[in-house]
Amino acid sequence: MVVDADRLGIVRQAFAQQILAVAGVADNPALQAAFASVARETFIGPPPWQIVTRQGYRTLASDDPVVAYQDINFALSQGRGVNNGSPLLHAMWLHALGPIAGARVAHIGAGTGYYTAILSHLVGERGQILAIEHDSELVERAERNLAGYENVALVQADGASLDFEPVDAIYVNFAVGRPADRWVDALLPGGRMIFPLGQPGRRRGRWGGRHADGGGFRIERVTKGFAAAWLGPAFFICADGILSPSQTDRVALHAAFEAGGMDFVRCLRWREPAIADRSWFIGTGWSLGYDAPGD
Repeated sequence: MVVDADRLGIVRQAFAQQILAVAGVADNPALQAAFASVARETFIGPPPWQIVTRQGYRTLASDDPVVAYQDINFALSQGRGVNNGSPLLHAMWLHALGPIAGARVAHIGAGTGYYTAILSHLVGERGQILAIEHDSELVERAERNLAGYENVALVQADGASLDFEPVDAIYVNFAVGRPADRWVDALLPGGRMIFPLGQPGRRRGRWGGRHADGGGFRIERVTKGFAAAWLGPAFFICADGILSPSQTDRVALHAAFEAGGMDFVRCLRWREPAIADRSWFIGTGWSLGYDAPGD
């Protein structure tokens, strides 16, 4: 079909305004401008599009790119359960990440690059994005999609083990049973990280691949350690390998989510003893606790 660029520009502006308003972050003009600037239809690929529903994937009965501008999750690799992600959720999480103009940011699990492109707009010409994606087919698509983004360096690698320079922010787009050592170590003073903490293997089947129930946490390196905050529930494809928890940690993580109390988490204790009666979750070598860092 013939695409009317002016029409799409108006739709993107409205989409950005609506998404941020619903997310409760309408006071973030930089984020609104970023969502309004990036052509989502480029990153989800050509139609026919598969979308995520409660019943599984369904073919969207339209090839008009206008339909991409709503809070619908589009499939990127249906068989593996890799999706583009909810714009509403990412608007909330990118707002929680905080201002990053001029910052160096690692985007881990870049997919085909849609949220990488939004991060690129947020950091601006003085900033830099290191986009890391493990899947070769997604990397190939991201290379095409991000070709014009001069402040983005795309790397095909395992985001859990790749060694990279210290950064101001880390944005993780797949669920893990624990943050990678490299991520925590790479945070500069004042650096922030957002990652989904999940329970592997709880959902399979109609969405493809392996997913995890759980939710997002925001970590910030402060003077006396690491501050932590709960961002709310989320549903992401789950990591394998070293970022998948041990059976012991998996049982403990399941119990923590079942018990609730995530809203009261205030600190990440990293490579230090957990305080049993002040911890929401205790993993191997790390914990999430209720006290402020240093207490």
